[in-house]
Amino acid sequence: MVRSPLSSGIINIILGVLFTYFAIQQVKMNDWNFFVYILLLIATFDFGAGFRLIAIHFKLKNMKKNQ
Repeated sequence: MVRSPLSSGIINIILGVLFTYFAIQQVKMNDWNFFVYILLLIATFDFGAGFRLIAIHFKLKNMKKNQ
């Protein structure tokens, strides 16, 4: 089964929100530590990939529409 870029992008954004939430909770329980930076780095990659995949979805949709 092949997933569309839109659904993969939405999943990545949800994961980015989840990792950001975990990082915030970790800072509240403890202080800033290495684990928080790792969580935020993963969240950043997920947000970037998610927005990129959503942009690809709309570019492909526009290309199919113009054909």
